Amino acid sequence: MAASLVAAGLLFACTPTLVADGDGPVWCVEGPRIRIAGIAARERDNSCRPRQPCPNSSADAAMRALVNVLGGSRGSVRFRGARYDHVRVHAPTMKCLSTGSAGGGRTGAFCQMSDGRNLSCAMLATRTVLRWDRYWRRDMVCSARDLPSDSQRGR
Repeated sequence: MAASLVAAGLLFACTPTLVADGDGPVWCVEGPRIRIAGIAARERDNSCRPRQPCPNSSADAAMRALVNVLGGSRGSVRFRGARYDHVRVHAPTMKCLSTGSAGGGRTGAFCQMSDGRNLSCAMLATRTVLRWDRYWRRDMVCSARDLPSDSQRGR
């Protein structure tokens, strides 16, 4: 299925089904593939792109963190020609605000999870990604509610 791009400024629903890495794409049942806005993770080969924040955490650590924030792994799949697996997730539908095209068929988006947490902030709380000021909304402030719940901390 081809990914659908969502125009900047539009609200849309995303029910996550697959995660490719720590900052996306997150594949949505509804069609879009989300690049989580305002954060940066290492690439799957652990490299960092030029002019992009480069976190200390590995790509695998960031992807595991995102999978955990979205409720945990439901297995994995490797598409023909892909170098890396995608992790299956089953998470409640999120409300997302598009920032427009993020390249590669992805829609940049800030998303609110069903429990009210902001996905970008929740990922920052895992300390596996860095805030990318170039794409961060100036009016957005992460709060204590964006921190992982006890169950996501492994307690």
